[in-house]
Amino acid sequence: MNSEQIAAALAEFDAAIARETDADAILGALQTLCRQVIGAKLFTTMTVDMVNEVARRAYTSHPEEYPTSGTKPIRYDSWFDIVHKEHKTFVANTIVDISKVFGDHETIWALGCGSVANIPVVVGGVLLGTVNCLDVEHHYTPERIALSKHLELPAKLAFLAAARAAKS
Repeated sequence: MNSEQIAAALAEFDAAIARETDADAILGALQTLCRQVIGAKLFTTMTVDMVNEVARRAYTSHPEEYPTSGTKPIRYDSWFDIVHKEHKTFVANTIVDISKVFGDHETIWALGCGSVANIPVVVGGVLLGTVNCLDVEHHYTPERIALSKHLELPAKLAFLAAARAAKS
């Protein structure tokens, strides 16, 4: 993706954020942007509640396999260290590597995905959650991960706007 394509995708996202008032529509605009910039067959967002040590799926492209209801406990592992402590993007490019940190690797594989990029959303030094992009094995190359830097600011905006919309 070249700089003109990125600029066009960001402008489209900006227009959506300016008009949308529904949390799902806001996060849907983020999904569209992520798919355009780095690709994502499966896309979800998770919010984090460290007081109660749980994560909640706030948005999903696959509601049957990954519904937005309920929470799951925070696991303290290598993924946690990378995303929660270091605030860095976690990347796994094979289903074997995914299986080391995600218990739902069989569902991920069944959906045709074998790579993941979990982008942390940090505001004011606090991890609000993650943007989770999944695609075929070896999809998240160093070049695509470099492009994911263009998603960090839009993700922050989308998380804050979606939270505001949910309160309205």
